[in-house]
Amino acid sequence: MVKTDSNSLPHEEEGVIKFQLEHQTAELAQHPLFSEARLIELDTWRHIQFRLKMIGQDPTRYDGYGFGNISARLAKTSDNFLITGTQTGEPEFLTNQQYAIVTECHPAANRIQSMGPMKPSSEAMTHGQLYQLSSSIDCVIHVHCPEIWQCAQQLNVPTTAADVPYGTPQMAQAVEQLFSTTSVADDKIFAMAGHLDGVVTFGQTFDEATQVLTRYLAQAIALTHR
Repeated sequence: MVKTDSNSLPHEEEGVIKFQLEHQTAELAQHPLFSEARLIELDTWRHIQFRLKMIGQDPTRYDGYGFGNISARLAKTSDNFLITGTQTGEPEFLTNQQYAIVTECHPAANRIQSMGPMKPSSEAMTHGQLYQLSSSIDCVIHVHCPEIWQCAQQLNVPTTAADVPYGTPQMAQAVEQLFSTTSVADDKIFAMAGHLDGVVTFGQTFDEATQVLTRYLAQAIALTHR
């Protein structure tokens, strides 16, 4: 298990898209699998993370950049997924104009294709890798949670190496490796040692992924505030 230490991390700017992106500006409704109900569900659960201050934008955190993102698979028969747009942390609720749909994700080639009113989150590569790794994953939540991140080793949270940057083929490869070498598929959570406070949970439903997140948060708080 990799010990997470914020003092050893190089400065990393939030929200920078590091993959090759082919983006088509279009309305979400133009995608054949788009569902307004799915978007409303996604934005509702994003709002819960926003209220928990694990998705958002704060001038005192991460140089004031937005942080955290959330996505949902559009259909069981497809790896296409709906995801929050890049740097959309500030609003309490998002509109249809602040989302994107990833239509192709090729981690090994560092390439993503997307469509929508806005470009996808800089973490879209990691989300796409998760959907490809397991057909049982229908939603992914990436938050910034200092409590879990700092206690990842004590909580036995599977963790990517500190030298693996977010939003890259290396991160996608590291996540794939976690699936083959750790219990992450059952735990449904992992931390990014090289991405300050970065924690990802996933599941078949947002309820499941959020329960995992809050359960580990409670355990982290118990460890640090006894």
